[in-house]
Amino acid sequence: MNLSKLKPAAGSTHSNKRKGRGQGSGYGGTSTRGHKGAKSRSGYSKKIGFEGGQMPIQRVVPKFGFKNFNRVEYKAINLSTLQALAEKLKVENIDEKVLLENGLVGKNDKVKILGNGELKAKLNVKAHAFSKSAKETIEKLEGTTEIV
Repeated sequence: MNLSKLKPAAGSTHSNKRKGRGQGSGYGGTSTRGHKGAKSRSGYSKKIGFEGGQMPIQRVVPKFGFKNFNRVEYKAINLSTLQALAEKLKVENIDEKVLLENGLVGKNDKVKILGNGELKAKLNVKAHAFSKSAKETIEKLEGTTEIV
């Protein structure tokens, strides 16, 4: 093998079309832009969504609804999930760190404990929010709930 004779695989490279370099190139004259009009001139760009003068779809379709910028989004964790976690890890204290290490929440997620499922273990739970039923169930089993 000789390094001076290396070539790319056949058909893997293409030479650029040299537009506007005379008639002999085959791309002279109008340089593939057709004749006259805005599109043939340098600096042409149409607006995003322009549909040739027809009313664009983003103006036809009405706007509706709104985004509540005060909304706090929680990652929901059910009591059944906490029960499974307590059995698996054999822990009494469950907080964000434990949930994060087990892949149940992301590092920036706020956690809300919901009352779905059955809880048998006495747990001390720390979270950002609790549903009424979850709080009652945890405290009925002599566990504690703490809002972070």
